[in-house]
Amino acid sequence: MKKTFINLCVAVAVTAGLAAPEARAQLAETPEQSGTAAADHLLVPVTAHAAGLANAYTSGLSSLSGLEGAMMNPAALMLNQGTGAMFSRMQYVADIGVNSFGVAQRFGANNVALQITAWDFGDIERREEDDPNGDGGLTYTASDIVVGATFARQMTDRVSAGITAKFINESIDDMTASAIAFDAGMTYEVGASGLRFGVSLRNFGPSLSYGGNGLVQDIPVGTNGTIAGEVAAVSNELPSMLNFGVAYTRALSGDITVTGLGNFRSNAYDADQYSAALELGYANLFFIRGGAELRTDMDQTFYQGWNVGAGLNYTVGTTRIFADYAYRGTDFFDGVNLFTVGLGF
Repeated sequence: MKKTFINLCVAVAVTAGLAAPEARAQLAETPEQSGTAAADHLLVPVTAHAAGLANAYTSGLSSLSGLEGAMMNPAALMLNQGTGAMFSRMQYVADIGVNSFGVAQRFGANNVALQITAWDFGDIERREEDDPNGDGGLTYTASDIVVGATFARQMTDRVSAGITAKFINESIDDMTASAIAFDAGMTYEVGASGLRFGVSLRNFGPSLSYGGNGLVQDIPVGTNGTIAGEVAAVSNELPSMLNFGVAYTRALSGDITVTGLGNFRSNAYDADQYSAALELGYANLFFIRGGAELRTDMDQTFYQGWNVGAGLNYTVGTTRIFADYAYRGTDFFDGVNLFTVGLGF
């Protein structure tokens, strides 16, 4: 079982590595496909620690909770040492609220977790052909929900591997779309040197398309009659990506630690992204962090590319309690605020 699992994860990582250049070449040949992937909310970090590090944590790091680590790399769930729980709230742009909750449990060399992320867009003013200004006062709602189940295993004292299965559901008014996606990854820790590496393939799965009554329209027939017809929905691929990450932690004098992180992300339907972050910790109690994201098409996104955050980590007996905050700079909108709390025991 152990050998089969690690072989599977290695095969996934190698296949992804071979496929990444082809995906980038395809993007370069047909730039109009950029930004056409479905479910792009899967690209947004929804926890404070992750956002503060500018998504540069594919390798994981000791101050990161396993539940947060698993969102970028399923193998990083092995950072969870017992029972863990986490709740995160993100105040996104345009008054959009995002809630995320997760629980994890370790069984010897194995870890399992369940995580749920829900996007709430609130009431949206309805505008139709016969009411283009929305004077009728009618509204509709939309939501995105992702439910993920993760399994990770400590293969050796240095190597961990993991896989996540995610159910994605989107709805807008009376239309819905669903899909299943998978993440897979591995981490490698170079002994007690403080150096860690990670690789992950995320959002790999079938395309997503909408269906429902909202696609049904009355089609004119002759001069006076109509017949009900359904508009064919376009299927779009999920925003698959390949991540390579590295982190190095060094202890300084006075209980101070510093960690530098770097990450390269190859997107199948978007420009490649480079991220770098720095985290300073004091006595494993207080942390400040910041990171930057760089893309060749930064002018096509409302993010300014910089992220900052801070966190508290307090241990009472065998129980760890943590709280984190992060802020992401944006153009045109108020910045994005994230709050995360959790515990482990």
